[in-house]
Amino acid sequence: MDISVVVPLYNEEESLPELTFRIKKVMDKNKFSYEILLIDDGSTDNSWDVVEKLSLENRNIKGIKFRCNYGKSAALYCGFGAAQGNVVITMDADLQDNPDEIPELYRMIREDGFDLVSGWKKKRYDPVLTKNLPSKLYNRTVRMMTGIKLHDMNCGLKAYRRQVVKSIEVYGEMHRYIPVLAKWAGYKKIGEKVVTHSERKYGVTKFGLERFLRGPLDLLSVMFISRFVKRPMHFFGVLGVLMMLLGVASTAVIAVQKINQLKHGITGNLITDNPYFYTALAAVIIGVQFFLAGFLGELISRNAADRNKYQIDKKTFE
Repeated sequence: MDISVVVPLYNEEESLPELTFRIKKVMDKNKFSYEILLIDDGSTDNSWDVVEKLSLENRNIKGIKFRCNYGKSAALYCGFGAAQGNVVITMDADLQDNPDEIPELYRMIREDGFDLVSGWKKKRYDPVLTKNLPSKLYNRTVRMMTGIKLHDMNCGLKAYRRQVVKSIEVYGEMHRYIPVLAKWAGYKKIGEKVVTHSERKYGVTKFGLERFLRGPLDLLSVMFISRFVKRPMHFFGVLGVLMMLLGVASTAVIAVQKINQLKHGITGNLITDNPYFYTALAAVIIGVQFFLAGFLGELISRNAADRNKYQIDKKTFE
């Protein structure tokens, strides 16, 4: 099969018939073999009834329904698990992503050799203050922290080589950072394509102001998990050593000051009156806690069932 189109959806009953019709039109025109996976994330409207009707009308349309709302990452995870196409395309169900982009995204994966191609909504039809400006700030921060040069990390329209979606685990709110997960899984050929963006035709956005808090926290999580999940001591141990060195330095300052006071005959000043005493005490305690956290993390990691699970790309034998 050429293409799997994975579409997470939540209360999008009005847009689904038009979306699937437009996808089918593109696929038939380009003679692609395809499947459309509609992942209903616990919709409370009639979305699932529409999915069932569409799947009866077109055998290439398949549906998965969650019993309750788990979030976009969970929907993508299940969609990736079910996808059978050589190239996997993800797009939102709100008609803001254009199915006409699919052929070029497919070509970039198959012919140009990209592992992942992310859409870039260069011209957006979203509110400036609540979406456009925060999105630009967020993407600039992620570029600086990860080294992945994408202008629109969270664009729903993306294309993946099949091996990529089978090698990464998307959970929580990690759908925002799939390119980061792919990079740390060894898929570093990541491209970008300017895509058209349309105004929402039906319904309302499903993402509120809480994304401004969740986004940075998820970024810290994915950065830590990607780099240190199999070697936590390299993270916590370094922090612990740095804090203990700060404590030693503060102790040295206290010692020098006390010796200088005694040399000049100054008595009566207690060490506990010196602010460096509390800096040294806090730094040593925090440093020991970091070090112990790293040690416990290493014990857990060493005993994990997947401690030696690595992504093997190719073999010269069977």
